[in-house]
Order: sequence, then structure tokens, then C-alpha cells
Amino acid sequence: MGVRMEHAVFASVTYSAMCPDCGAATECHGVQSLADGRVRWDVESTCSSCGFALALCGGDMPRERREQLLAEHGPVTLRVLGASSNNVVIMRVLRAELGIDLAATRAVLHSVLSGDCSGTLPEMEHMARTLRASGITAVATRA
Repeated sequence: MGVRMEHAVFASVTYSAMCPDCGAATECHGVQSLADGRVRWDVESTCSSCGFALALCGGDMPRERREQLLAEHGPVTLRVLGASSNNVVIMRVLRAELGIDLAATRAVLHSVLSGDCSGTLPEMEHMARTLRASGITAVATRA
């Protein structure tokens, strides 16, 4: 029996920022990805005025870029399917992945089970894959 390879998932945005070298407006390209079991945020830009190039890899996604990503691509919902919804297992996965306390985990569990848990495609696909690895049938779907 072979190892199942999951495809990488990406969502990207383009935005303007000030060049740290010359102060000119610079176009930046940000990508949130799920690859090798990790969600990461990468940004690259090259200033058309002075040629300054920047690549930031693996950092935390800024809140405004996450909001932009959701506005441009729409939210993705995490859904748990069928009779496989073992609440204890789901809560264990949620606590481990989100690093939250038991009360917050219960609130997120309710959100997941009611179909109200949403986020970016890489975020929700990561949660769905983690749940599936724990025996829970879960999918990430566009609203």
C-alpha cells in the first residue's frame, strides 16, 4: 500500500507597499500555501524604481492580508460529514492545531459541526486533512 500524496493548496493576493530602499510604491505578491502539512505565508516584491528585491518566507500572515485574501477569494468552510463525527477526536485535533483552551475548543467544535467554521482555503484544507488523518470525514468547501 503506497503513501497518499496530497496536493499543495495556494491562495494569493497582490497589494502595494512602500519600497524600504527608495520609498516608491511597490507591487507585492503574497501567497498563503498548504504544502508538506504546513500553512505558510510568503511575500515577494521588486521595486520598479530602484530594483530593490525582497522575499519573506514562512512568516505569519498579516491580518489585513488575510482579510484581503478572504475578500478576493471568498471564505472556505470546514465541514464534518456523516456519522464519522466523533466529538472527542475532533476536539483533540482542534485543541492541538489551534492551541486553544477547552472552552474555546467547545465553541469551535460547535462552529465546525454547524457548518459555520470558515477561513482561507489553505487554513481550512489543513484542518480537513488533519481531521481525516484522525479518522474524521472532513472537507473544505467554498461557500
